[in-house]
Amino acid sequence: MEQSMSTEKQGFLDKRIFWPSIIVVIALALPLAIFQEDGKAVVNAIFGFMTKYFGWSFLLFALGCFFFLLWVALGRYGGIKLGDPDDKPEFSLMSWIGMLFCAGVGSGLMIWSIMEPIYYIQGPPYGIEAFSDQAYEWSAMLPLFHWGFSAWALYGVGVPAIAYVLFVRKRKALRISETVRNVIGDRADGWLGTVIDVFMVFGIVGAIATSLGVAVPMVSYAVSQWFGIQESLMLKVIILVVWTGFFGFSVYRGLAKGIKILSDINLYLGLGLLIFVLICGPTIFIIDMITNSLGLMVTNFFRMSTYLDPVVKSGWPQSWTVFYWAWWLAYLPMMALFVARISKGRTIRQVVLVELFAGAGGCFGFMGILGGYALHLQKSGILDVAKVLSEQGSAALCFSVMGQLPMSGLVTFIFVLLCFIFVATTLDSTAFILASISTRDLPSSAEPSRKLRFTWAAILAFVAIGLMAVNALKAVQLASVIGALPMIPIGVLMCVAFVKYVQEDYGYLNQTPVRMTEAPQE
Repeated sequence: MEQSMSTEKQGFLDKRIFWPSIIVVIALALPLAIFQEDGKAVVNAIFGFMTKYFGWSFLLFALGCFFFLLWVALGRYGGIKLGDPDDKPEFSLMSWIGMLFCAGVGSGLMIWSIMEPIYYIQGPPYGIEAFSDQAYEWSAMLPLFHWGFSAWALYGVGVPAIAYVLFVRKRKALRISETVRNVIGDRADGWLGTVIDVFMVFGIVGAIATSLGVAVPMVSYAVSQWFGIQESLMLKVIILVVWTGFFGFSVYRGLAKGIKILSDINLYLGLGLLIFVLICGPTIFIIDMITNSLGLMVTNFFRMSTYLDPVVKSGWPQSWTVFYWAWWLAYLPMMALFVARISKGRTIRQVVLVELFAGAGGCFGFMGILGGYALHLQKSGILDVAKVLSEQGSAALCFSVMGQLPMSGLVTFIFVLLCFIFVATTLDSTAFILASISTRDLPSSAEPSRKLRFTWAAILAFVAIGLMAVNALKAVQLASVIGALPMIPIGVLMCVAFVKYVQEDYGYLNQTPVRMTEAPQE
């Protein structure tokens, strides 16, 4: 198998990572599939314990990531180029941003842009009365906070170290254990390194289960509505098989000919949808709400970033902010590795600032425009959005909201198509990274073998189909979020590793020039 999955430029299959990763994924998913009720109860109990006793660690780590990345970008090391002095960026600016953004958000951004504000107006934090004017303002702002700077900081905290090791130190491995070698030493080649990388693989697979858990019901509902087909497990399986073929072909073609093209389509199609909704919807209301939300978020940033409600104990921050930070953390390995891999030829400052501000800005656009439109429908009485959500679910909600726009049939089709492509982009980026993790001696500019990339695409689909068949997808989603807690010390390790690398290689940047106070003596 090693011979069949390798070429001179593509490295070799690392059985030390590949097979343990497969075994761990099956070993953890299988009990949840067989013992569904007990498994869900155990997972919920662990999650409740984690958010109750370790919620503070998620909040402080997210805040720390944000300020660490600002220090990296704006400090003396920000100008370091990821590659040789004459290396040019592998992708154009827009394609690079599109790949970075689309890999990180999936279809969840589309669906939660409409759904999340509606949850908040019904149950706002800080003792705000439900459906009050203040509730509407906070409901428009909170999604921007949860999908904003802190979220993308959690994605990006490992990028400087990984990209530095890959393109400056030119190590032939795209994996976390290699990134922190200067901290853990030769243990990176032993059991500790294997445990770190295998754990990363499970976290990535579990995080993808979250994306599929949101996206498959949406597309299944759309197909049933358009073609009069009753929703069923078989329909969802067929959709997932088609999805697998779609993103499998994309990841098979590689970064430039597959993932990049999908991301470009997604980026421009998404911009077109947002512009259409902004123009055809309540334009001034949406613009005013976005402006108001930005001000509200900035003035309350530290309050929200540290809010745990220890006195009233409403459970709101644990159910929302802590859960969100854990969710973003579950994606950290995939996003950090992927963004690092596509950023050759750029400076550390460019990578960090674009990920923080372009990533957050894109989410602000979707949350502000689609969410603002949904809130307008509820506030004006045009559509009882909250009732649709509670009685019919998220898929029906998205259809109902898009159905209020001109050319509703076409708009709804584009919305579903965007969901489809968003997930395909996330999945093929994930398969690419999983193949890279399980490859050894992989040059920084090379791609893992096509067979291995497609193998991981098939594995992702197989796991998702199996979990859907036994209705265990939600349990695995929650399990992946629970697995986010150990990502905090791993994230800290990557920060320490980066600082050690740049101080070893660019320590002279820390030296303060000596000022001559007297003329030299003859």
